[in-house]
Amino acid sequence: MSQLFTPLTVRDITFRNRLWVSPMCMYSAADGVVNDWHHVHLAQFASGGAGLVVSEATAVVPEGRISPEDAGIWTDQQADAWRPVVQSIRDRGAVAGIQLAHAGRKASTFSPFASSHGSVPADRGGWVTEAPSAIAYDGLAEPVAMTAERIAEVVAAFRAAARRALDAGFQVLEIHAAHGYLLHEFLSPLSNERDDEYGGSLENRARLTLDVVRAVRGEAGEGVPIFVRFSATDSAPGGLEVDDVAQVAAWAREAGADLFDISSSGLVAHQRIEVGPGYQVPFAACVREATGALTAAVGIITSGAQAEEVLSDGSADVVFAGREWLRDPHFALRASSELGEDPHDIWPPQYVRAYRALARV
Repeated sequence: MSQLFTPLTVRDITFRNRLWVSPMCMYSAADGVVNDWHHVHLAQFASGGAGLVVSEATAVVPEGRISPEDAGIWTDQQADAWRPVVQSIRDRGAVAGIQLAHAGRKASTFSPFASSHGSVPADRGGWVTEAPSAIAYDGLAEPVAMTAERIAEVVAAFRAAARRALDAGFQVLEIHAAHGYLLHEFLSPLSNERDDEYGGSLENRARLTLDVVRAVRGEAGEGVPIFVRFSATDSAPGGLEVDDVAQVAAWAREAGADLFDISSSGLVAHQRIEVGPGYQVPFAACVREATGALTAAVGIITSGAQAEEVLSDGSADVVFAGREWLRDPHFALRASSELGEDPHDIWPPQYVRAYRALARV
């Protein structure tokens, strides 16, 4: 059996394979409530063989949405809307995960489908954004610096969202601390100029992320896997580097996190990134080596052979993919064929006849 299709157990949850679906925003919810689009969109990946399907960045407070059309889980109504989606994922053999998020200074923006760009004004459904410091992301409105009281409220909101997510049937909780959103903003000196216990040293800048990990672990109990998505570098002078993030990951592991989903960048518009196949995999390898923790690699991974190599060379323990699942919702079925796996172990029985036809070509 390939490593990619070897099951993995984290706490009380066993994943049937190690090819997983990254959270990808759909900008299609109404007042944070998901709908049939999200249901079909996410369930198809489970039919396509994914080991884990993670929902899009789901806001823990209204102000935490990237756009007014983002999904949320700050109300019971929103949690109830997730239930049938989660059940469909689980019925098809995949594990259901949710990414809990707060967009910080990058919130209240127009969706990619809109004709307008930048920050959404109040008269069109927008709101005042919040961040560690009153420093705007280029092209967006200036946020307000969060008070200590507001920071505590956000930690409590993550904990409440975790409870709603578990009650809705989600089996994995991922905390979003990447891509320039709120927790990442606190971590980076490029966006955090605070002079209190949440600013200055790396330990202080990591305090909010660690507070959130501990709060979510306290709500989830011991059996639920908790992941954290980090940007391993800001790709900009004076920003976070992978050694900084590896240290934060080590602290997060002590606080109760189990696996680190390692991406990169997203904090500033002047970032410089060299993009290519597997370009973020070395970051996952660095964090894995430094912490001894489970890591997930991402970044233009498009074939079974490529994903298998990431695992076999020790760069990561699992592979997340995003756009490749959009191009092919049966990515895992295709990857299993490439790697010579027995289709009866992986393909839904309703689809096996398609594999047989493929084998005769």
